Amino acid sequence: MNVRRSAAALAAIGVLAAAAPATAAEASPSPKATVPAGLFGKGDPTYDGVWRQSLALLAQHTVGERPAASAVKWLTGQQCADGGFAAFRADPAKPCGGKGAQPDTNSTAAAVQALAALGGHRAETGSAVRWLKAQQNKDGGWGYSPGSPSDTNSTSVVVGALTAVGLDPAKQHAKGKTPAEALAALAIPCAKDGGGAFAYQPDKKGKLAANADATAAAVLGALGKNFVVEPAKARGKAPACTDSGKATRGRLADNAAAYLAGAVAKSGHLMSAMAGAKARPDFGNTADTVVALAADGWSAQAKKPYAWLEKNAGPWAQQSGPAAYAQLILTAHALGENPKEFGGTNLVQALDKQGPAPEQAKKAAAHKAAEKKSNHQVWWFVGACLFAGIGAGFLISGRKKK
Repeated sequence: MNVRRSAAALAAIGVLAAAAPATAAEASPSPKATVPAGLFGKGDPTYDGVWRQSLALLAQHTVGERPAASAVKWLTGQQCADGGFAAFRADPAKPCGGKGAQPDTNSTAAAVQALAALGGHRAETGSAVRWLKAQQNKDGGWGYSPGSPSDTNSTSVVVGALTAVGLDPAKQHAKGKTPAEALAALAIPCAKDGGGAFAYQPDKKGKLAANADATAAAVLGALGKNFVVEPAKARGKAPACTDSGKATRGRLADNAAAYLAGAVAKSGHLMSAMAGAKARPDFGNTADTVVALAADGWSAQAKKPYAWLEKNAGPWAQQSGPAAYAQLILTAHALGENPKEFGGTNLVQALDKQGPAPEQAKKAAAHKAAEKKSNHQVWWFVGACLFAGIGAGFLISGRKKK
C-alpha cells in the first residue's frame, strides 16, 4: 500500500531514484508556496497537496468523523477541467496542462478514493475515473504521468480508485491487457534474489529489483483493494513464496506478503535504502507492510511491525505531518486497533490539529460556547436577583428601624 507520496512522484521531482522507497515527510517549506486555507499541513504543498489532503479526509472518514466542508471544497477545487488532479494547483483559476499544473495518476487516484468514501461527489469521481481510464498503458498498467511507463505503485493506486467507485479492475482492459497482467510482469520469481517481491519498474536492462514500497502497494493492487483495508480473519501458517501453478492475483499477493513478512520478521521494521544516505528505519514502508499483510490475511505477521510502529513512529509522524498521521490511522484500522491509543498518541486528535476541525468538533465547540454563554446568563440573572434581594432586604430593614 502506498499511503504516502509514491516513489514515482518523488522520482519525478528528482528527490529519489525510481527504485528507492518513498517517504511520508512533507516537502520543506518554500517561500514560493503559500499554504491555502482548508489544506491540511503547513509544509510546501507543491508536490503533495492533493495527496496529503486526500489521505487526511479518508482517515477522518474512516474513524467516523465528518471532515470540514472547507477541507473537502479545497480538494474538489483542485480538479482539472479534464477530470484529473495535479499534485497542487496554486491558482485553480488557471487551466491545467501546458505551463500549468500537470495532472498525474497518483494524485487523481487518491482524490477519487477520498471523495468516493465521503459520498456525494459522483460528478467529480466520474470525470476523474474517465481520465484515469484514458491513461492506461498498453501493458494494462499506469505510470505516474500520462504516457510514462507503467510502475507498480501507480498501477496499484489506480486499481484502488477503480475499486472505490465500484468498478472491477479486472474488466479494465487496454489492448487486451489488464492491471493484473501489468503487475505480474513486475513480480520477481521466487527462485531469484528478492523472490516474491515487486520492482517499481524494470531498470534499463529490464532487470527487476525488489522494492518494499512497490511490494506493499502490489499486495493491494493484486487483491483489488484500496487504501482503507477492513480487518480480516487471520489465516493459518505463515505465507510462502511459490511459482507453481497459474500466476493468479491471489498468488501474486501471497508471494509479495511472504517477502514482506520475511523482511520484518527479525527487527519488526524495514530499513530505508536511499542512494548515498545512511540506512535508517523506514516508518512509512513499515506501515505499508502492516496494511499489506493485514489485507492478505496475515495479521499475525503484522503485529510485530505494528508494535514497533507504536513504540517508535510518534516523532516521525509529528515531523512528517498529516499524511503520516493519516497513514498510521489507516494502519491501525487494518488490524482492528484503536488509533486513539497508539503508543500513547491519539492519532485522530493529532491529525485533526493539522487542518480544519471536522464538523462534529465544530458543532461541539459551538455547543460548548453556547452552553458557556447560557451559564453566564444564568449566573448573571442569579446575581441580579441576589443583588435585588439584598437591596430589598436593606430597604425593609431600614423601614423597620424607622
